[in-house]
Amino acid sequence: MEYSFFTAFTPYYILLCTAGAALGIIWAALPGLSTTMAMALLVGLTYRMPTEMAIIFILGTFTGSVFGGAISAVLINIPGTPDAVPTQMAGFPLAKKGRGGEVLGMSITASMVGNWVGILLLVTCVGYVLDIALKFASWEVALLALWGVSICGTLTAGEAPVKGWISGWLGILLAMVGREEILGVERFTFGSMELLLGIPYIPVLIGLFGLTEVFMVLSEPSPYVIPQKIGRIFPSLKEFLKYWKSIIRSSIAGLLTGIIPGAGANVATFVSYGLGERSTGRKFSKGDMEGVVCSEVANNANIGGALLPTLILGIPGSATAAAFLAALNLHGIILGPTIEVEQPGIMYFMYGTLILANIAMYICAFALIKPSVKLFSLPREILLPVITLLCVMGSFAQKMAMFDIYLMFAFGLLGFLMRKADIPIGPLVLGVILGNMLDENFRRAMVVFEGESIWNILYGRPLGTILVIVVILTFIGSIMPRKKKKKPA
Repeated sequence: MEYSFFTAFTPYYILLCTAGAALGIIWAALPGLSTTMAMALLVGLTYRMPTEMAIIFILGTFTGSVFGGAISAVLINIPGTPDAVPTQMAGFPLAKKGRGGEVLGMSITASMVGNWVGILLLVTCVGYVLDIALKFASWEVALLALWGVSICGTLTAGEAPVKGWISGWLGILLAMVGREEILGVERFTFGSMELLLGIPYIPVLIGLFGLTEVFMVLSEPSPYVIPQKIGRIFPSLKEFLKYWKSIIRSSIAGLLTGIIPGAGANVATFVSYGLGERSTGRKFSKGDMEGVVCSEVANNANIGGALLPTLILGIPGSATAAAFLAALNLHGIILGPTIEVEQPGIMYFMYGTLILANIAMYICAFALIKPSVKLFSLPREILLPVITLLCVMGSFAQKMAMFDIYLMFAFGLLGFLMRKADIPIGPLVLGVILGNMLDENFRRAMVVFEGESIWNILYGRPLGTILVIVVILTFIGSIMPRKKKKKPA
């Protein structure tokens, strides 16, 4: 079959893409049901579909689910996906003040802009950007993960970066549990068979944010209620463009981390969030619209970045992109440098599909804001049992294991104690997510560089040297006094 750009814009395909985007938004808004999980389940469902239908439906769901995690993150302080954690940190305090609709409207607009940037990169800058991505070997990827951990010092609500680093390095320690990837040595399993495969981050995420929030509400004599009157939800162009510096910076962060295989949107959103705090001199975790913009632009720009190496090299830039790669393989489409020769026009067809999916996500997301606010504004005695049930289901769904439910409850209690001690939870989640990437790539790099001096490594890998300098400057910058800037209205 020959594909074309306009094939995606037939009425039936528009309806199918819109349905996929709506499904992705609803799915990702539920705690623990991640974008990757949605994509993995859809691979089997699309087996009997024609190839073009499968591509349209999967990319629609992909685009919708990347934004969807922001809904529960903003309204009930429980990120639907790991990528939405920074959005939750900056947006939920505003939702408690009655600005939940405004925050979600800004999130949708930021998501759409991030998607456009990713699509533009995919269309125009393929060759140039891949040259940079191909220079990232194990050493550079390990340093990128280390940079993510160094940003933990900026993710504290107060002025104590050490608390953020303690939380982040605790997450790294938790990520070391299980059988390591290179030599298969067991670490910190204490004889437990369940811990051999490590601690999965989905139960950790749900426990630290979902169950912790339930415990926090139960401990308060007068728990908060999200106001149902959300007011204006469409941000003005002037209001959105006043964050133009953060939009540009976050777009670059999302694109570059998407291109680097293994980094993914988790790294993109935290890096963008941390850079935004350093640039503005404000703590977004007290409630700040600019923090929401930083997170959502990077999160969605990451889609185009992750698809670049996936489509051109056949190397997925993220776990979600890997699921998309598997779906295309089921339909006999082998991605790589010869894709346009073997499937003429398919790249243009995907460009059109991504544009259609972005528009569908924008429309569906605004249509779902008011129902979402009404749902999450239910009385706490009704909502809390439902949230707890969703937390249990989300933890159990990934591996169908009771052990994950026990982990979720344990981390819920840990998160409750950390919140009471004013220790930030976000860095711990980041550490758990980045831990395996840091450990595996660093140890592989040490095998490659065995016998070489540190100076040869630094001189021979200039990109790695730049990252080393960036990590050091980030640590120093976290402990330096900040220039206070006036918080915008």
